[in-house]
Amino acid sequence: MRSSGRREAAAVYESLKGLKIGYAMTGSFCTFERSFEQAVVLREAGAELIPIMSEKACGTDSRFGKGSDNLSRLRYIAGREVITDISAAEPIGPNGMTDLMIIAPCTSNTASKLAAGITDGAVTMAVKSHLRSGKPVLLAIASNDSLLGTAKNLGELFNRKSYYFVPMRQDDWIRKPASLVAEFSLIPEAAAAAMNGIQLRPLITAEEYGL
Repeated sequence: MRSSGRREAAAVYESLKGLKIGYAMTGSFCTFERSFEQAVVLREAGAELIPIMSEKACGTDSRFGKGSDNLSRLRYIAGREVITDISAAEPIGPNGMTDLMIIAPCTSNTASKLAAGITDGAVTMAVKSHLRSGKPVLLAIASNDSLLGTAKNLGELFNRKSYYFVPMRQDDWIRKPASLVAEFSLIPEAAAAAMNGIQLRPLITAEEYGL
């Protein structure tokens, strides 16, 4: 890495120190490992994580792991109990628990609910509660139909104040032409940018990000 790159990375991590981040996960199970890795990076940068999981994310066993194991892993990384229901998520805003809300991964189902203002679970309630003060929300999209039925909902969120996106790419535009997956390694940089009211770009690409 060039020295300028190291300086930029150091500046990003310094800006995350002491930040209170709601770190929410929804059910794109194939991206959980990448999400956990970035949760560790945020913690190592000095951020405080308030962990949140959707009911499906923590209650579903898949070929990518057991729900209970995923719950335990996020609890361990954050060093505190994971919020998994609406009643526990509701105080986030009133109690000023978060400076930034990250959903990583954010499924198309969750993005569509956010666009429609639907509050039906721990993650959507966490976002609603967090947004009462106009604080930023960062979405790491991971969905096979982002450019189909969900496209209009993503377009709605692109134009909403307080919503930011981790840059994403078409991960397999030949076999999955409607799929978009966030570049999870950019979560720290995207988080720092969102706190400054900046959207990282390019937002969508068909190529690997040069990191």
